[in-house]
Amino acid sequence: MKTQISKNFTLEEFLYSLTAKQKGIDNTPTPEIIENIKKLVFNTIQPARTLYDKPIRVSSGYRSPALNKAVGGSINSHHMEGKAADITTGSPAENKALFNVIIKSDILFDQLIDESYYSWLHISYNEGKNRKQILHLT
Repeated sequence: MKTQISKNFTLEEFLYSLTAKQKGIDNTPTPEIIENIKKLVFNTIQPARTLYDKPIRVSSGYRSPALNKAVGGSINSHHMEGKAADITTGSPAENKALFNVIIKSDILFDQLIDESYYSWLHISYNEGKNRKQILHLT
């Protein structure tokens, strides 16, 4: 059974990881992390989806510390707290369009990183500590 977080997103899509599945890594979040995921969705990802008005897929959501290490994530990654996700529209051009929609909106975020080189956008939400930092990695 899927746990609907918002109109367009389920908890399961923020927890799924092929790497975790293949390597037998437990990627089960704590209740606090689930609350952080809900805040991320409610404050950033769902508003972006609503404004963009096209599907957005989560390519990487929550990562347990073991999973984060396995994928080479930063030791300070907000993914490990349920405060960040990598999202994609499925195409580099549409990812750029989504990026522009977000930066022109009033959506509050901590970081928005255009990682077009990897075909996704990174977005994070850190309640009360959002820097609205915009980065381009190419």
